[in-house]
Amino acid sequence: MMQQYLRIKADYPTTLVFYRMGDFYELFFDDAEKAARLIGITLTQRGNSNGSPIKMAGVPFHSLEQYLAKLIKLGESVAICEQIGDPATSKGPVERKVSRVVTPGTLTDSDLLPEKSERPLLALCTVAQRKTVTVGLAWLSMASGALKLMEFSGDAKTLDARLKQELERIAPAETLAAESEQGMLAGTAASRITSVPDWHFDIASGKQALLDQLSAAMLTGFGAEGLTAAVGATGALLRYAQATQGKGLQHVRTLAVETENEFIGLDAATRRNLELTETIRGQEGSSASPTLFSQLDHCRTSMGSRLLRHWLHHARRDQHVAKARHVAINALMRADAASGLSATLAAVPDIERITTRIALLSARPRDLAGLRGGLQQLPSLRAYVDMCNKDADAPLLKEIHDALSTPAECLDLIERSIALEPAAMVRDGGVIARGFDAELDELRALSENAGQFLVDLETRERARTGIANLRVEYNKVHGFYIEVTHGQTDKVPDDYRRRQTLKNAERYITPELKAFEDKALSAQERALTREKHLYESVLNELAPHIGILQTIAHAMAQLDVLVALADHAVRYNWRAPQLVTEPAILIEQGRHPVVENQIERFIANDCELSSERKLLLITGPNMGGKSTFMRQTALITLLAYVGSFVPADNAAIGPIDRIFTRIGAADDLAGGRSTFMVEMTESAAILNGATEHSLVLMDEVGRGTSTFDGLALAWAIARHLIETTRSFTLFATHYFELTQLPDTYKAAANVHLSAVEHKDSIVFLHAVQSGPASQSYGLQVAQLAGVPQPVIRAARKHLAALEAHSVQATPQFDLFASSMPAPEPESDEPQIGDAATEVANALSAIDPDALSPREALDALYRLKSLANQQ
Repeated sequence: MMQQYLRIKADYPTTLVFYRMGDFYELFFDDAEKAARLIGITLTQRGNSNGSPIKMAGVPFHSLEQYLAKLIKLGESVAICEQIGDPATSKGPVERKVSRVVTPGTLTDSDLLPEKSERPLLALCTVAQRKTVTVGLAWLSMASGALKLMEFSGDAKTLDARLKQELERIAPAETLAAESEQGMLAGTAASRITSVPDWHFDIASGKQALLDQLSAAMLTGFGAEGLTAAVGATGALLRYAQATQGKGLQHVRTLAVETENEFIGLDAATRRNLELTETIRGQEGSSASPTLFSQLDHCRTSMGSRLLRHWLHHARRDQHVAKARHVAINALMRADAASGLSATLAAVPDIERITTRIALLSARPRDLAGLRGGLQQLPSLRAYVDMCNKDADAPLLKEIHDALSTPAECLDLIERSIALEPAAMVRDGGVIARGFDAELDELRALSENAGQFLVDLETRERARTGIANLRVEYNKVHGFYIEVTHGQTDKVPDDYRRRQTLKNAERYITPELKAFEDKALSAQERALTREKHLYESVLNELAPHIGILQTIAHAMAQLDVLVALADHAVRYNWRAPQLVTEPAILIEQGRHPVVENQIERFIANDCELSSERKLLLITGPNMGGKSTFMRQTALITLLAYVGSFVPADNAAIGPIDRIFTRIGAADDLAGGRSTFMVEMTESAAILNGATEHSLVLMDEVGRGTSTFDGLALAWAIARHLIETTRSFTLFATHYFELTQLPDTYKAAANVHLSAVEHKDSIVFLHAVQSGPASQSYGLQVAQLAGVPQPVIRAARKHLAALEAHSVQATPQFDLFASSMPAPEPESDEPQIGDAATEVANALSAIDPDALSPREALDALYRLKSLANQQ
């Protein structure tokens, strides 16, 4: 047996092998030690190998899923080795074979997968042509069958940034890469990297594998004809996926090619800062720490929740997509059918993942029972959708209505074949419905009615033989028998055959009883075998319906998301946004979609950005609401393109290609980057990647270094965004010097978050008003935070001294002056007379009433410089 195990283990050297032995899955040697450490099972030893004890650890076969879940969560892969031979007929060890390999990226079991998110498998391939390198990505959600491709080219620096961004968007659970390409994945979101031989990425064989998978003659119809690296990645991906499942991928029937310009670009910092599906600390949303997703997720199905999550991360730039969703949501809100739709959807199971398990022949009886219940809701769903679309012209609802047609043949098969409440596993029996198969019904009758048959036989035999005390009985050793006491044996008929002699009685068997025994003793076992065969036949008969079931699942998910968004819009008075072709972000009385539900009274604010007004300089106190205002503008813009209504009285949003954020202070010490380095890296990404159609949020740029360095950087970055990038920008700062920018640039404007000071306390009004703020109220905020009073008093005293006397030994020149004061000519001899004349001339040339504040400051520095010389 150990020889057999070692032969199998040799094919899976880096994978934990769960080796089936009776009612347990056993692990041996290093696997046993590793599993015992990771999942806390008992480590034992038995026998010897090369003079050392063989380490063993095992788990019961019926508890497999819970242990798999733990191992997969830890990033491990497991090969499930089953007994495929018959123990009764085997000579030596029963034949065994690895039936499937469970890896983080190839999960389909509902017990192992998160309910509301995908765990895709991704493959990476690069192709170098002269000086250009092309990166190809292919990723597959095994649980839904969605296969997607993407390619992009460029120099090394560009490729690294783009690859990191795409991996953060796709968030693969497992990434396949050749050993030569694994260096590209360093520092990216690729959590589990699996090494694959280089030849698996061969483009020619990859193309053929893809054509075979799609049952197509060419890739033109899928938009993938010109792709090379992505096709090579797909070949490796399909090979790996099929190997792990131990069979073909019937549910992978189409592919989608994604392009750079299809979605609104969101980098990792933006997804984190806007808290779309995770909080800034990287946690899933909850009532205590909500995210945009957790606030909007009123979906009644898991399919809907996953699609909503996908929409939030993949808002399309094409305005027609979002407009169609706006029209559909409006129709759902106007009709009195939302509650009925919501209640009906609540009875629908995860049809998408059930369909995948049917395709992989791993669906359980209760999956099919759930599918039956879900398909039975289709007429009701269609009726509700029809009701909503009666008076509204919503093409998207019409598409959904048509896609929700009941697959009569498929539903009929499940209704006829599967019991109303089937057992959890086929091996337990009670799965196939009565009346579906005559042979199974007969076997069940034999097994269930054995007791009655024996009573009837005993009555008949007593009457036939005249033996009053004749008994028909059964035991496990001798099976069925007729027992007659010694005093009555002379009445025994000729067809009785002696089976056993006892002290006081004889036991007999008859041809009729023998025939019944053969049937009855094997009936239960044969019934289970027959059920297993019939169940596999049903799964195979459902295979042709996989495509239509996937269509139904997608339509249900879309409907679920639209109903959830309509429900949220009604609850919180959200309005339909306008998507316009002119460059603009015009929001009236906008609110933060998450914060508005967390506080008693949220102060709504306007935001006006247009082609003439591109940058808002936002000043105001800490805790005044600057970050909230900036984030709510970005979220309202994103929600409009997701297709949702928005928390505002009115919103008109123009074309948007990307959203960038530089908010908050965080370091990456493990990666060798300080807080300021992270800040500058994110700023560089914005300056290099933003366009005139981008929305940029920059909060407190330059605060991580010295005052003059930071001020100079903040000024230069703001000027670049106005002059060169020309993107829509919200620029929050405590550098009041920056509020002079609108004097020079008409595209910039000052706004501030207001606050009122009363004695030593402060009241934040959270209202956005025109013009710059007067001060930052830092000491008041420190006092609110609980900084000790002696510290506050000392700070207040020192602040007064700083404001009265400059702490700089050298004059602080105006960063925004068009030219700095010219340096004085150097000379060995002091030219006192000349300097005095210059001072007099300079004084006489000054008209104090005609000077601007900037000109006055320049003049003062000039006079100070001349006086120092004198």
